[in-house]
Amino acid sequence: MKGLPRPHDLLWGMTPSQLPADAPGWTRQVLAAGHPVVVRRSVVAADQIAVGVRGASRDQRFATVMSLGRVLRCVSPEHLIAQPLASHLPAFRALEVLKPVFDDLQRPWGVTGSVGFQLATGADVVRVESDLDLLLRAPTELPRQEARELQQLLDDSPCRVDLQLETPAGAIALREWASGSARVLLKCATGARLIVNPWAAAELAA
Repeated sequence: MKGLPRPHDLLWGMTPSQLPADAPGWTRQVLAAGHPVVVRRSVVAADQIAVGVRGASRDQRFATVMSLGRVLRCVSPEHLIAQPLASHLPAFRALEVLKPVFDDLQRPWGVTGSVGFQLATGADVVRVESDLDLLLRAPTELPRQEARELQQLLDDSPCRVDLQLETPAGAIALREWASGSARVLLKCATGARLIVNPWAAAELAA
């Protein structure tokens, strides 16, 4: 594994015995089946990683921690776009339509959420009503006009598409950045806060 896992990465290696005693029963079934956990944003000890266990339904989400030494395999959202799309569900159709658009952006991007989980595991978790969740790495500022044009393309997709811009300071929603809002919600390990520009070093230092 190169470097530390990042938010939305999928990690294999966690077992039911590593769960806390108060974990719901379904979490033990998920891990016993060999499914991965998803890296989440939170401040934890240096030898641990904050993760979430994902169940079959939207209400089955459990936040916990995993020892870094237990990680056997790490798959990033970027790796999942190379997987074959053997489905006619709207979320998969949207991904197929949008792939050439994102490939032309010259920025790393990937798939998260239920579509990413299904691509990684083969588990049938995507439904007809499922959204498509995407991630775009944005180490440098994405101009707001470019953001608006990209959001328009997403709005014309076969299903709702939610895109997160991963900035050096944390994640913001493309939809918010494209809207022209004076402040956008920045999600980072220490929580969430409203910010004018996540790429502005002076503001982040304040």
